[in-house]
Amino acid sequence: MALIFLGLGSNLGHKEEFIELAISEIKKQIGPIVARSAFYDSDPWGFESPNSFINACVAVETTIDPNECLRIVSSIECLLGRSKKTTDGYKDRVIDIDILFYDQVIIQETNLTIPHPLLHLRKFVLDPLVEIAPKLMHPIFHKDMESLLKEIN
Repeated sequence: MALIFLGLGSNLGHKEEFIELAISEIKKQIGPIVARSAFYDSDPWGFESPNSFINACVAVETTIDPNECLRIVSSIECLLGRSKKTTDGYKDRVIDIDILFYDQVIIQETNLTIPHPLLHLRKFVLDPLVEIAPKLMHPIFHKDMESLLKEIN
């Protein structure tokens, strides 16, 4: 059984509802939620938009391998109305689900990087992550989530 951490965000439509629907699908398709953060408001990161975000993190127990998790996460995004992710910058979106950690595994493949390569720079990820797993160690930086958050505050 692996413990994975997922980051969720939405800045279009009924944001809280999209995150709730995503969490429901994660439970059905990936595994039981063992920890869940509150919702956090944040400004867009990496692009301009008048639409603020709602963000959250969940910890999930799963027997599914990382690449299959990525496939399922992408299918959940599509199910909820997300257009295909692009490589030409960030845009408004009804739902975004990122794999932040998969146990302490380090993966660097063309379509999948774990831990998420930018999580240590994103307050909107670290705030909810610190709420549910403050002592979770980053396997590359060898720092816990509280320490990473302090570095960007």
